Formats: sequence, C-alpha cells, structure tokens
Amino acid sequence: MTQTPNIPPFIESDEREYRDSGVPSTVAIAGHPLHPLIVTFPIAFLTGALGTDLGYWLTQDPFWARASVWLLGSGLLTGLLAAGTGMMDFLKIDRVKKHSAGWIHAVGNIAGLFLSLINWVLRLNDPAGAVFPLGIILSTVVAALLGITGWFGAELIYRHKVAVIGYSSRHEP
Repeated sequence: MTQTPNIPPFIESDEREYRDSGVPSTVAIAGHPLHPLIVTFPIAFLTGALGTDLGYWLTQDPFWARASVWLLGSGLLTGLLAAGTGMMDFLKIDRVKKHSAGWIHAVGNIAGLFLSLINWVLRLNDPAGAVFPLGIILSTVVAALLGITGWFGAELIYRHKVAVIGYSSRHEP
C-alpha cells in the first residue's frame, strides 16, 4: 500500500500537482532549461557589486568602486537575458501565473533590474563618488531582493515543478 505524502497546508498546491512529473520549460537546449542556468550570472554579478561596494567602504581604494560599475553593467546585461528566458516561461506556462510565487519572482526581479540600472547610471561618471550613500543602499536592496526572488523561483521549481525539464514534443507546456 502506497502512502500519500503529508503536504503542509501552506503549500500553494493540490496533491495532484505535487505528485505530477512537472511542466517543461519553453526555453531549453538539449532538454535543459536555460533560465535556471542563466540566472546564476546576474545573481553573482549583482550581489558581487555589494561586496565591491563594501570593499571600497573599508579601503577607500577606487579599484573597488570601478569593479562595482563593471559588476553592475555585467549584471544588467546577463539579467536582461535571464529575464527574457524567464518571461517566456512566465507567459507560456499557466502554472507559473497561477501561483503568487511566479508573480513575486517576476515583479521582484524586474524591480531589482530597474534599481540596478539606476545604480549603474549613477556611477558611470564618478564611480567612487556614487558609492555613498545611495550606491551601497541600492546594492544592499538589490541583493536582498535577489535573495527573496530566488526563494520564490525555487518554490516554482521544487514545489510547483515548473521548468524542471526542457521542452520536448512529448510534453505540453
């Protein structure tokens, strides 16, 4: 006799969804979803900008301020790519839109990219002068946002089984 797993009441899911095999990503190469792979880059770059801001704060070495500009720019470019792949899944997979986790993940990441753009533009002409106070505040807010949106992205993957496999002709999104 097979036992049904106990599903905590706070999970936004019914038992059938919890037990199904998942919904494939609409953006994949050789069966591998791209969004979970690509997001590692903007996360690393944009949280790294907080680290280099702290490095500048502790040392006053302009190298760290310039490094923040480069990390913010790289985070924006890779973030746009990650946003594109994520938005394709968001628009094409109904299960993502059904859960608040999908909306929090999408809106929070858009906000993070917008704040990063402001942070980057403020630093273009004077990298060191823009670190305090606004630059480091924006970097901290973005790093916190990425932690929150990453949590909800994981909710989509692990609890709601969205984009756990690449798209193939055998699966319908």
